[in-house]
Amino acid sequence: GAERYFTRWYKPDVKGRPCEDFCVLQHSNRRICVITLAEAHPLLQSGKTIKNINYQISANCSRLQNKVSGKSKRGAQFLTELAPLCRISSSDGDEYTIYSCIRGRLIEVNENILSNPTLLQEKPSTEGYIAVVLPKFEESKNITQGLLTRKEYEEVLLKRCNST
Repeated sequence: GAERYFTRWYKPDVKGRPCEDFCVLQHSNRRICVITLAEAHPLLQSGKTIKNINYQISANCSRLQNKVSGKSKRGAQFLTELAPLCRISSSDGDEYTIYSCIRGRLIEVNENILSNPTLLQEKPSTEGYIAVVLPKFEESKNITQGLLTRKEYEEVLLKRCNST
């Protein structure tokens, strides 16, 4: 279903951090967006083991407290492009902050990865997604500005390989 109904958009080197790339799966209805790790993210490289996933962003903000109700999605937390969704630490001591990459309302976070973090690595585009975000209707057509197509992202990856 992900390949058929969703268009992949990429945000490489978020906040200037090399290789910390994210993928935004935009539904064909042009609104619902699923935030995942891009293929080249360090957490998806071999040898990485996820130790902990934490949706507690600050003392007063937990993405797990996001309670959405009704057709207008009342109660949803509003996110900017650089709003942190969660923090993931790996067994080698590295910590990664996962960002929204788009503006919109947080519809849900994937609580399944809390009990089964390997989903994040084994099925990042399906069961291992991070969160679902709903952009404002009037912004939904422009939501992909600043994001790369798959072809553009592959060129970024090629440049990385050639520079190392």
